[in-house]
Amino acid sequence: MGFARACSVALVGVEGVVVEVQADLEPGVAAFTLVGLPDKSLVESRDRVRAAVVNSGAEWPQKKLTVGLSPASVPKSGSGFDLAVACAVLGAAERIDPAMIADVVMIGELGLDGRVRPVRGVLPAVLAAAEAGYEQVVVPEQTAGEAALVPGISVLGVRSLRQLIAVLCDEPVPEEPADGQGRPDAMLAGLMIPGTGLGTGLAPAAARGDGHRPDLADVAGQLRPRQALEVAAAGGHHLLLSGPPGAGKTMLAERLSAVLPPLTRQESLEVTAVHSVAGILPPGEPLVSRAPYCAPHHSATMQSLVGGGNGIPRPGAVSLAHRGVLFLDEAPEFSGKALDALRQPLESGHVVVARAAGVVRLPARFLMVLAANPCPCGRHTLTGAGCECPPSVVRRYQARLSGPLLDRVDLRVEVEPVDRADLLGQGGRGEPTEVVAARVRDARARAAERLAGTPWTTNSEVPGHELRTRLLVAPGALAAAERDLERGILTARGLDRVLRVAWTVADLRAADRPDASDVAVALELRTGIQRGVPMGAGER
Repeated sequence: MGFARACSVALVGVEGVVVEVQADLEPGVAAFTLVGLPDKSLVESRDRVRAAVVNSGAEWPQKKLTVGLSPASVPKSGSGFDLAVACAVLGAAERIDPAMIADVVMIGELGLDGRVRPVRGVLPAVLAAAEAGYEQVVVPEQTAGEAALVPGISVLGVRSLRQLIAVLCDEPVPEEPADGQGRPDAMLAGLMIPGTGLGTGLAPAAARGDGHRPDLADVAGQLRPRQALEVAAAGGHHLLLSGPPGAGKTMLAERLSAVLPPLTRQESLEVTAVHSVAGILPPGEPLVSRAPYCAPHHSATMQSLVGGGNGIPRPGAVSLAHRGVLFLDEAPEFSGKALDALRQPLESGHVVVARAAGVVRLPARFLMVLAANPCPCGRHTLTGAGCECPPSVVRRYQARLSGPLLDRVDLRVEVEPVDRADLLGQGGRGEPTEVVAARVRDARARAAERLAGTPWTTNSEVPGHELRTRLLVAPGALAAAERDLERGILTARGLDRVLRVAWTVADLRAADRPDASDVAVALELRTGIQRGVPMGAGER
């Protein structure tokens, strides 16, 4: 009787569970049994592995073969177990030394000719292996750069099963010819889900790879919305842009991700892990360093926004926008069920999706931008524009954004139509993205220094209790906010959010703590009521 084991990783959401792949050979009629709660694609690995082993020059054992995936209670899906299954079988057949593969994590799909094909989710799988104490992993050659992002792990990238057998047996490694030049690499098809290109709203529309990136200087006029955009980026505050069609709401939202500071190392790993599992990680770019941007269509379902699907839930738009921007254009056109599902991730920074196949926790700390028209025709706020929407229709249209959802939005700005002077450039161009981004980085650095030693990094994450007890504003600065709270204009959550925005405004002007004018600016951005205070980022 022969026995051998190797290791692989099963992904549950964006978290991995190390799975021990055990192979047992016994005398009897030749058969191949796979146990351990596999899905359809994993059951089919029996035929893939047999053909790959034979075409790699090894002999397939003509005995009763049982392959077990332990722990058996964890659902296992995908083709990434092929490499571990093949090595466990060869170890049981004594083609390779079982001791060489006992503590090696192997991830990869096998082609019928023995080539090792890349799979999605390599980064979270290697992270799970490192947390479990493993030090060696074997991955497809195309994803070796992604696996090497995890510190303390020895990564071996292989192109075929023949190469892996030679390495494990200390034999000369055969050369594997690369695919022909001048055509797309068919091996990378396993990393991308069809349809996840630029046209799906996963990147700003103007970032097409031709060198041009959206710039704030392209936006004509709109001084107040631009300043609100800067406050949102500096503190991580959610933003509502309301106004008639053609005023520039979408242009502003598309330029927000470029204003955000680059991701830290830990944030990059979190975002890359989510994108790798979702199949939107661009080949050749193993690490996401810029804040992501996700703009789903208003026909998106609740499952596509928060995550779901058949079997184990998959990341939704809120997770794809983790550490970045989630832009909901034409927000009132989204279903009320889908919009209200955003309440919990807006507060907690993660979403817990429960399905019959399991419960997963997905990261979802994003900056939400809503864009809305004032009425179905969009001309309600324009003087002499001929809006024919009855008042009841206008009220119903605006009520599609529920009060509990809007209560979680820190900044509400009216985007006015652009006048002729601004549109023709007679009023001068606005500040470019680089200048605004520099101020945002400085403001975030001040907030990070103030919040050092706490689990928070931006003002939007600080709990209200800390704002009212430890991070105190200037004496008497909250008088106007307290009056609005007594009048019912502000809720208790709204007061906390006003304090967070006030701290961000103070950081943008390099002040030690917010004063009455900072709180007035925050109240104006929160309620839309004019307070007579300028909103410039510098000294007033």
